[in-house]
Amino acid sequence: MHLAPVKPGIPMRPTLVRQLAPVLLLCSLLGAAPLSRSQTAAVRQSPPLTEALPAAVGMSAERLARIDVLCEQAVGEGRIPGVVALVARHGRIVYFKAFGMADNQADRALRTDAIFRIASQSKAITATAVMMLWEEGRFQLDDPIANWIPEFKEAGVLQTFNETDGTYTTEPVRTPITIRHLLTHTSGIGYGVIDGDPRFKRIYAEAGVTDLFTTEPVTIAESVQKLARLPLHHHPGERFTYGEGLDVLGRFIELVSGQPFDAFLRDRLFKPLGMPDTGFYLPDAKAGRLVPVQRPENGGWARYPVTFYDPDYPIKGARTFFSGGAGLSSTAVDYATFLQMYLNGGELNGVRVLSHTTVETMMQNQTADLWGGPDKHYGLAFGIVTEQGQARGGLGSPGTFDWGGYFNTQYFADPQEGVIGILMKQTQEANDDTGWRFRLLVEAAVDD
Repeated sequence: MHLAPVKPGIPMRPTLVRQLAPVLLLCSLLGAAPLSRSQTAAVRQSPPLTEALPAAVGMSAERLARIDVLCEQAVGEGRIPGVVALVARHGRIVYFKAFGMADNQADRALRTDAIFRIASQSKAITATAVMMLWEEGRFQLDDPIANWIPEFKEAGVLQTFNETDGTYTTEPVRTPITIRHLLTHTSGIGYGVIDGDPRFKRIYAEAGVTDLFTTEPVTIAESVQKLARLPLHHHPGERFTYGEGLDVLGRFIELVSGQPFDAFLRDRLFKPLGMPDTGFYLPDAKAGRLVPVQRPENGGWARYPVTFYDPDYPIKGARTFFSGGAGLSSTAVDYATFLQMYLNGGELNGVRVLSHTTVETMMQNQTADLWGGPDKHYGLAFGIVTEQGQARGGLGSPGTFDWGGYFNTQYFADPQEGVIGILMKQTQEANDDTGWRFRLLVEAAVDD
């Protein structure tokens, strides 16, 4: 690094250079340095995920075989068309199989390299990106989002709503919406089409807010600007309302980093970790690996029709909407790689994505008693099992973190046991109980 002299014509003493170098380096990182650089090299180098026999990592092959029975029965009884199941322990994949069909109408069998819409499993990835920038000292978690998206300065909470003409009144928020509120679904921002409150469905629709997925030429910048002008469900921090907070943060990441959101994730997370099949939209060469969304129909399975979204959004249309809350597609092994990074305390294959201190912060209860009850609490990216949750049974050890997606995907990772479990399916309207059964069988297969 070239260091300019303190004053023109007065060279810096070598000792002063050594003293100021860390400060000047930090200033460079926080200011002029581009954010597209690779993640930092880690002192510890955990290996990438590889396959191993169950016994090598303290898992019972006989007990893992119960997953075969579960999946075969679920497919055979018509409760799901197909499923990919993955189990890993201590960084080694010990179970990885596909069952049933990827596309029943096309008679295409499911494969382990199939690509799935992971919907709300995107949220943890977006939260990770936020915390990567936070580690660089760009902002504090309790900073108002209006510092970056000024439209949120006038945020108000819904007071009255006229069912006849859709007009409404609001009252000013008692506290500004912060980045932490957006990470924890306590901002008061909801969803449109899938919101449980019909008033907000109408308000969002009439404002032209894009929910979740689209093939239209819409950007998150455009949608978030519209969203910022709409009423909130409640005052920030007062309740848990599942909504588009992570979509707002996708736009926030663009503004802080200076990169399009998809490029930031590709350059800073997916490429360094080795997640080649994760992204918002698929290249034509991978389109054939995308699993269609299916629903029960006449005793079989049929492709889910176009409703408020086109299920083919990852492979057709404008491909411009980078939904941080629901837009990504991925494979079982790619998502397991992401989760293994967390089990390793923020590092994988010598790449340091987050400090273990940041991971520990993210796993703390960030919403008090606003979500989850005694069994689970909500952190900055995941639902997290408590000691009472362990006592209930079937959820894993305290600290186990999890979530799922709109198209019937589930995952969990148990830090105490070093276990990851992933189920990938693509259904709507299915009568499916494989999620909780799979999780119980995985934990019961620990054998050391």
